[in-house]
Amino acid sequence: MSDNRTEAMNPDEQAVAGVLKKYEDALNRSDTDAALELYASDGVFMPQHSPSSVGAATVRRAYDPVFNTITLQVKFDIAEVKQLAPGWAFARTNSSGRVKIHATGESGPEANQELFVFQKINDKWKIARYCFSTTNPSRGTQ
Repeated sequence: MSDNRTEAMNPDEQAVAGVLKKYEDALNRSDTDAALELYASDGVFMPQHSPSSVGAATVRRAYDPVFNTITLQVKFDIAEVKQLAPGWAFARTNSSGRVKIHATGESGPEANQELFVFQKINDKWKIARYCFSTTNPSRGTQ
């Protein structure tokens, strides 16, 4: 994200951008605990091609197999962060990088668009809802 875009954010929006950076780091370390620390206790994870996971225990059960299957090296580009109310904000991001499949050792491009809804809980911004979809072409058309 450019410094100009960050400077245009209010302090709460900048704090949300900081959470997104921590989330990027958690993904790149395959660290479920670090990712879950960023979620609200009733947070919802909505991955592409999968049912929604609601609440900390279910979200953990969604992340653990992902991190056991792949390793990500991605970077988030924050397209926008908007505070909607004192305790609510959303962020739209694009991520790109590489994914390595543990079973085969193969790696390839990884690219997604993401939408986050954040809730401020005890003065900390938490991921309340998170969904993503790939922006990579279908593997069948490459």
